[in-house]
Amino acid sequence: DTTRYAYALSQIDTRYAKEIKDIVTSPPAEHRYETLKKTLIQRLSTSQEQRTRQLLEREELGDRKPSQFLRHLKGLAGTAVPDSLLRTLWLGRLPAQMQVILATRQGDRLEDVAEQADRIHEVNDRAVVAAVEATSTEKTTLQAQIEALTKQVAALTTQFSQERKRWRADQSRSRSRSRSRNRGHTKGFTVEHCYYHRTFKDKTRKCEEPCTYKAIKPAKPENTEGSC
Repeated sequence: DTTRYAYALSQIDTRYAKEIKDIVTSPPAEHRYETLKKTLIQRLSTSQEQRTRQLLEREELGDRKPSQFLRHLKGLAGTAVPDSLLRTLWLGRLPAQMQVILATRQGDRLEDVAEQADRIHEVNDRAVVAAVEATSTEKTTLQAQIEALTKQVAALTTQFSQERKRWRADQSRSRSRSRSRNRGHTKGFTVEHCYYHRTFKDKTRKCEEPCTYKAIKPAKPENTEGSC
């Protein structure tokens, strides 16, 4: 017995050794191996109900109706889980607002409660669909408004650009005309005056056609009293 006990201890994984620490530190005087084996089985094994419960606790409602989910849990549980535990597990997986409503039917058959849960589920689904459609409509309207504003901004930008180009063209033509006028006048003489008149004015006796220069005649002196 002592040999078997010592060999068993040497084969136990360190993860499980802490579960039998009390036996290792204070082994019984007799039947050490049997005591060790029974204690390991008792402390490390779980019952069928516990294993089934762990399995069921991982299940989720998903897109199933509550009654469908209940039948699914029953199929997994079999006869290992009592109805009271199955009821608790099933209700715990339903939406919170549905749990509040169904909590008032503790004494009713589970199948009847599942039927009511289906009706609540259908109402919630319709409400969700309506909310999604409303949100979609609002989104479409908002998108249309954004597109309209974008087009208006683009049109204003184009108009501003065109007006700016016209303004620059007008300014350029205005400067060009101003330079032409300045070049066409030399101290009061236009380009229609010939070279001699532009250069020598009244002092010249020469003239080249075409020339529109007209000499400025000196004013005649006024007659004074007593002149003859």
